[in-house]
Amino acid sequence: MSAEETAGVKVSCGERLVQLLEGYGVDTVFGIPGNHTVQLYRGLGNSAIRHISPRHEQGAAFMADGYARAIGKPAACFLISGPGLGNAITPMIQALADSVPMLVVTAVAARSDLGMGEGRLHELPDQSALASQCSRFSHTLMDAAELPKVLARAFAVFDSARPGPVHIEIPLDVITQEASHVSTIPWPRVEPPGANASGLAELAKRLNSANAPLLMLGGGAVGGAKEARELAEVMDAPVITTVNAKGVLPQGHPLLVGGSPSLGSVRQLIAGADIVLAVGTEFGETDYDMLFLGDMPRPAWLARIDIDPAQLCRNQRPDLALCGDAKESLSALLDLVDRQIAGDTGAQRVSRTRAAFAKEQHWNSELQALFDCLNDTLPGLCLVGDSTLPTYYAVWQYEAGGPRRYFHSATGGGTLGFALPAAMGARRALDVDVPVVALIGDGAAQFTFMELAAAVQEGLPVIVLLWNNNGYREIREGMVATDVVPVGVDIDAPDFVAAAKALGCAAQRVDSLDSLRGAVLDAASGQRPTLIELPEEAFLSGAVASWY
Repeated sequence: MSAEETAGVKVSCGERLVQLLEGYGVDTVFGIPGNHTVQLYRGLGNSAIRHISPRHEQGAAFMADGYARAIGKPAACFLISGPGLGNAITPMIQALADSVPMLVVTAVAARSDLGMGEGRLHELPDQSALASQCSRFSHTLMDAAELPKVLARAFAVFDSARPGPVHIEIPLDVITQEASHVSTIPWPRVEPPGANASGLAELAKRLNSANAPLLMLGGGAVGGAKEARELAEVMDAPVITTVNAKGVLPQGHPLLVGGSPSLGSVRQLIAGADIVLAVGTEFGETDYDMLFLGDMPRPAWLARIDIDPAQLCRNQRPDLALCGDAKESLSALLDLVDRQIAGDTGAQRVSRTRAAFAKEQHWNSELQALFDCLNDTLPGLCLVGDSTLPTYYAVWQYEAGGPRRYFHSATGGGTLGFALPAAMGARRALDVDVPVVALIGDGAAQFTFMELAAAVQEGLPVIVLLWNNNGYREIREGMVATDVVPVGVDIDAPDFVAAAKALGCAAQRVDSLDSLRGAVLDAASGQRPTLIELPEEAFLSGAVASWY
C-alpha cells in the first residue's frame, strides 16, 4: 500500500506520471499547457522537475532533442492532443533519424470518445497512428495501473535499444483517474545487450593480422568514446566519424581523419583498407553521400557492430555482423586485439588523406577560418547547427573538442529551425562553463525565432550566430543550376538585431572575424541570450562550390 493510500490522500494518474519521471532521473519537461493537459501539470508545481515553456510546440521538442544530444539522457515534452502533437512531429522526425531519446507525452480524447469522429476538441482519427510513424513506439494508456510498465518500456528503448522518440498518449479520463495504488518506484532499468564473444574473437583475429585497418564510427559509438579511442590507438587505425560521432577522437588526434565519407579522398582511404570496422553507424545517405557521388565503395572486408539488428541488414552488407552495445563490444574487443603494425602507420595514412581532402573543391578556407575562430575563442564549446551553408561544410571541416559537442539538423531529418531551440535544450543540460552556440541561417531562424523570448525568460544564455545570405540561398542556387526559374526562395527578413533586442536579447551585427571574436567573448560572459548576425558577404569573398 502506498503512503497516499495509507493517509487516505487521492493522487491522480497525471501526478503519478510526474513522480515516476522523477524516479527515472528526468529533471526537465518542455511544454505548453492547454485545456487537455492541465491535469498533467497538477504534479509539476511540487516537483523538482523544471518546466520550460517554449513559444511553440515545435520548439519544445527541438529543445528536448538538444538536451538529450548534449547530455545523453532524455527530457520529456508535455503537449496537448491534436495540434500540439502535430507541431512536434517535425522534431520527432529529426530525433528518430538521429536516434535521439525523447519522451513525448500528450493527452488524447477520453476512452469512450476514441475513434468516434464526433468532432471533439483536438480530435484526430488516430493520433497514435500518426505518432507511431516518427517514434520507436506509440502507446495509448488505457488504465493508470499500467503506467509503470509503459514507462519501463520507454526507458528500455532509451537504455538498451536504438534510442529515439517514444510517444505516450493518455486519455482525458485516465489522466484524472485515481492512482494512489500505483507504485512510484520505477521498474529496474534494462541493461543493453552484451558483446558477442565468438564474433568478437573472429573480428580480433582479423584485426590482429590486418595491414591497413580502418575504424568508422557513428552516433551509436558515442557512449563508448573512450573505448573507441583506445581501440584505434591499439590498432593504429585511422578513424572516420559521422556528424553524430564528432569528438569521439578530439581535435588534433593523429588518427582522426576528420572529413566525411562523402568526400572522394576519404572514400579512397576506405577503398584502400583491408578491413573496416564500423560501429554504430547506419551508412545513411546524408553522412555517406552528401555530395551525391553514389554509393560508398565496398570495403575489402567489413565488420559492423550495432545495437539494432535491423540496421545490420541495411545499406552496406557486412562480412561480419555483431549485434550488441558499442561500449560493451569495444571494451571486450580491447582485451583481444594486439596488432603488430606492418606497412604505413595510421598517422601517415591520416596525414595523406587530410592533405588530399584539403585540396578538394568542397573545402573552403574561409569557412575553416570561421570554425577555427569559434574553437579558439570558446574552447570546449557545444556548437549546434541548423541546415545552413556553414553547417553543410561543417560536415567535413568542423571537428569538435569532445563527444556530444557538435550536432546539427543538416543531416538525418534535415529540418529547419532546429539550432536555436536545440541549443536552448543543450544549455539547460550542460554545466554553465560549457559555452553553447547555435549556428543558424536567416531562413531557418524565421521558423523558431520567437524562442529567443523563452530563452530570455528562462535564463538560458545561448549565443546565436545568424548566418544571413538573404533567403534560401542554397535552394536558389540549386534551382539555377538545374535550369529552374527561382520561385519562393527570395524571402524578406526582419531586422534581426532589432528584433532580438525587442525580445530582451543582446544583439549586434559583425563584419569580420576579429569583431566576431570580441562579440563572442562578450556574449560568453553575459547572463542573457545574445544574437550575432553574420552577413555572408562579409565572411565569404566568393561563391562556394555547388553540389547540386
